[in-house]
Amino acid sequence: MRPTRTIGLFVLLLASVSAAADSPALRDIRVWASPDSTRVVLDLGAPASYTVFSLDGPDRVVIDFERIQVDSSAIRVPDGMGVVKSVRIGARGRDGLRVVLDVDSKVEAKAFLTPPNETYGHRLVVDLGHVAAPAVASAAAPAATPEAPKPVKIAGGDGERELVIAIDAGHGGEDPGAIGKSGTREKTVALAVARKLADRINAEPGMKAVLTRTGDYFVPFRERTRRARVQQADLFVSIHADAFMDRSVRGSSVYVLSTRRASNEAARWLAERENAADLIGGVSLDDKSDVLASVLLDLSQNATISASREAAARVLAELDHVGQLKKSDVQHASLIVLTSPDLPSMLVETAYISNPDEEKKLRDPAHQDRLAGAIHAGVRRYFYDNPPPGSRVAGLAAAERSQALRQTAAQGEIPVAGT
Repeated sequence: MRPTRTIGLFVLLLASVSAAADSPALRDIRVWASPDSTRVVLDLGAPASYTVFSLDGPDRVVIDFERIQVDSSAIRVPDGMGVVKSVRIGARGRDGLRVVLDVDSKVEAKAFLTPPNETYGHRLVVDLGHVAAPAVASAAAPAATPEAPKPVKIAGGDGERELVIAIDAGHGGEDPGAIGKSGTREKTVALAVARKLADRINAEPGMKAVLTRTGDYFVPFRERTRRARVQQADLFVSIHADAFMDRSVRGSSVYVLSTRRASNEAARWLAERENAADLIGGVSLDDKSDVLASVLLDLSQNATISASREAAARVLAELDHVGQLKKSDVQHASLIVLTSPDLPSMLVETAYISNPDEEKKLRDPAHQDRLAGAIHAGVRRYFYDNPPPGSRVAGLAAAERSQALRQTAAQGEIPVAGT
């Protein structure tokens, strides 16, 4: 009987330790600021009941937990950042906890729990955005008519329109992406390559780059494509670094949207078309019948996926000159950042950060520049082969072809008809 009792006590002890490890406990607080909002992340040992509300005089956001453990000495209270001026922690009743975020103005707080991932455990995420000041109507002037939505693409033009390339640095902020054996973070590499690519695009006559994020903060996936569309982008390029359990796997890949995901997104757009201001190639869907809206969306998506494949193929060919390719063909995937129905989009996996050799290269600014150069060359080749009418690149491409023909003629390499 004695051994049985010992085993029983041991099992009970293990259960107690496990329960303590998974109990709601505040383990850390982190703050990330972007130009548009501030994200506060509270690391938890397990999901916890919470309430979030705002107070004024002074402005602050309060996060109350009903039952939670905390070791105040272990919590690294972050410095102020973004709209957050300071963070305070205090007991609330017998088992509760109050976290106070002192903010610099009235903010709108949105909170949600998120499950563990490869890097972090359970988290409570609180997003803080400035509250827009209400418009003051003048008694002497009538209410302003809402401005009509701008089309995503500008057709025609005077031949001077610049092509806009949206460059998306993957991950960011509390989302580090994949992490290499030496600690290299995907979000850092992606931003470094994105900035170098933007510099090259901006130096290219007739092209302009816009970055979906310019610093170390997280941007939601659909917000990335929305920012690109607001800027009337002609192409969307998302920069990432791949990872796999087998550290010997290596090489670059380029992805475009899968047909199946495109169908799912089409259904979502059709369901939401009355909400808004989203346009398909400059044509609003909100006043179209179901049949016509579906046809317009299908035509737009097919053209977009075809253009995405063409642009991605040229980028992939250029990456082949920089390093090894994981796949020699453009791949298709169900990736949310590629789902805009009227914006050609691709996702570039620059290399495998999980491979020690490739991780070392990804840390090297010279190699980052080579990757940016390859992507830029592929993008340039695509637009010079398919110059959008009314763009400055259309005129430059025509001049480039004329020059090539003159050089060929000067070398006597033009065949004579009938010979």
